[in-house]
Amino acid sequence: MTPNPDPAGRMRLCAVVPTYNNAGTLEDVLMRTYRVLPDIIVVNDGSTDDTQRRLAASPIPVIVVELAENRGKGYALREGFRKARACGYTHALTIDSDGQHYPEDIPLLAQEALLHPEAFIIGSRPLKNKNMPQANTFANKFSNFWFRLQTGCSLPDTQTGFRLYPLSGIRGTRWLTSRYEAELELLVFAAWQGAELRPVTVRVFYPDKEHRISHFRPTADFLRISLLNTALCFGAVIYGWPRKLFRRIRNRKQ
Repeated sequence: MTPNPDPAGRMRLCAVVPTYNNAGTLEDVLMRTYRVLPDIIVVNDGSTDDTQRRLAASPIPVIVVELAENRGKGYALREGFRKARACGYTHALTIDSDGQHYPEDIPLLAQEALLHPEAFIIGSRPLKNKNMPQANTFANKFSNFWFRLQTGCSLPDTQTGFRLYPLSGIRGTRWLTSRYEAELELLVFAAWQGAELRPVTVRVFYPDKEHRISHFRPTADFLRISLLNTALCFGAVIYGWPRKLFRRIRNRKQ
């Protein structure tokens, strides 16, 4: 089981699981997560399937945040982080409820966070994994390119939902979007603030196409991502890059 709280007193960790119409996989994700990390917050993002009933009947003691309507993954994460802080947690591990992540890999991220408690730990999926949809691979490479341009930092996977955040590092962050691309936004803002971003290789599972559940809307979501990247590039010019240059000059003087 993942050490919680941290013996050195630096980290009190919980899992934040945003979910929307994934009742068929949610129970398995929660059960496997509970075996390695017993503190779990589920954010039900206005699901219209059997999610609410299954959560109410779950034998696993989880904290549930119910949203009356679907607000998007970014909004669900923000509510999950708010609840985690209110419960006294210092760090939050996010994991998707569709079953693509392996909860058994949580200790890999937790151990890295114990060594680097202020860092953002990014669970990086192998892009050439068998059955990984080509659209996902393209979208990730596309996102990685813009992230590098906006921050000067390179990451192998900027779209993964399997991450471990220091809650102090995202306090006060103003979110530009409430959908799933908010996760990219969080990474960009963290890099601009000089946070350490540490990738950790994790496994990923993609079922066959006929069994795959996806809420991605190619046209609308790609347009929204493009608009966000435009805004972030503008922000990089007037804020991100100047801030990075200032830190570099300051560090040389010290």
